[in-house]
Order: sequence, then C-alpha cells, then structure tokens
Amino acid sequence: MTTTTTPAHIVLVHGGFVDGSGWRGVYERLTKDGHTVTVVQNPTINLEGDVAATNQALDAHSGPAILVGHSYGGVVVTEAGNHPAVKALVYVAAFAPDKGESVNSLIADPPPGAPVPPILPPRDGFLYLDRDKFAASFAADVSDKEAAFMANSQVPWGLGALNGTVSCPAWRTKPSWYLLTTEDRMIPPPAQRAMSERAGSTVAEVAASHAVYVSQPEAVAELITRAVEAVA
Repeated sequence: MTTTTTPAHIVLVHGGFVDGSGWRGVYERLTKDGHTVTVVQNPTINLEGDVAATNQALDAHSGPAILVGHSYGGVVVTEAGNHPAVKALVYVAAFAPDKGESVNSLIADPPPGAPVPPILPPRDGFLYLDRDKFAASFAADVSDKEAAFMANSQVPWGLGALNGTVSCPAWRTKPSWYLLTTEDRMIPPPAQRAMSERAGSTVAEVAASHAVYVSQPEAVAELITRAVEAVA
C-alpha cells in the first residue's frame, strides 16, 4: 500500500481488555507510508481518563489528525474527536454512541440469537473476559498462540469505562469511516451496521473477527488511508 497524499498524523485508540500493542501491524503499515502514528495507552478505568489520555496524544503533535478507535475505543474517539486537531474519525469494529449513550446502554437487551460476549462478573470494579472463551469471541481469526497471549494479558476494564456516556458525539460534525467486521462475536454486525449508518460513516466490510486490527492490519490501514486521502 502506498499513500498518495501528504503524510498525516494518525492516533490509534485501543478498546477494552487489551492495550495499544495490538496496533503493531497497523502502525507498521502506516509508518511505512510516511505517516506519523501515535498509539494511545488508555487506562480504561473510566471514560474521562481515556478521553484525557487521547487528548494528550493530540496535544503533543501540532497539526491535523485522524482519530481511530477500536471497540470501546470508538466511544473514546466519539468524545475526544471534538478536539480541534481532529479532521476525521475511523471506527474499527467499534461502538459509535450518540449523546447520552454508553457501551452499557448499547449492549443492553441484545436481540435473540445475538452473540453474548463472555464477560465475567465484575471484580473490584473491573471486568474481564472468560479466558477459555476469549479466542472464540474476540480473536477467532488470530493464531491460537496469539489469541492465548491476548487472553492471558488482559487489561482490567473498569465499570466507569463501560458506563461512561458521551456528551457530544464528534461524528455529528466530522466525517467518519467504519470498518464493519462480519464475523464479529463481540459487537454483532447488525449493531455495527446500525451505528455506522446513524453516524453517516463511509463503510467498508471485511470478513474478520473483533480482533481485525490484529488479524487483518492491512484492511484497517487501507481504510485509514482512505480517510486520510479524503480530508487531505
């Protein structure tokens, strides 16, 4: 993949249960094309803290930026995307909430037959995925070795992040792109489609699990490049 536009600043925001290292493949493809890439390490304790961490990354680099969020990271970029440097949002199998919505409200009352993420009961205010079911639900198209590592290196996800509500959705005022994963067992594809349509996002679909940013980094990098080209 070769970019045809001026190199951009791209900020990558991870979701719950994982950290920013999963972006490695996407990072390598984008930096190879000359882009400056910042990977945010969210505390994932509460939404306010994650938005603050993302804003710090945006403040640290002068000039416009493309803001990318995976999964719960979509909630973070929906709020942090109001930063004046952000020119476009890219959602990667992500939640794209409206004002007053949270992950908790978006996953409430799933339709019959929808996959239910194997989230264990909270411990001391934090959530984990069942390690034995992690691969099948989160990373079905990742190697067994990599999926096991992801399951055993989970980052505790705070209830404050799960329940954090968006106050001003940036997708209402800024263009967005959405990578929809048709084999997702964490955020059902119909829910992804509904959120992306509501946000008016430019949608690309890929047959991938929720961990598409790990399993198919080239597809993720390609969509981000399309966003860069569109707003250059």
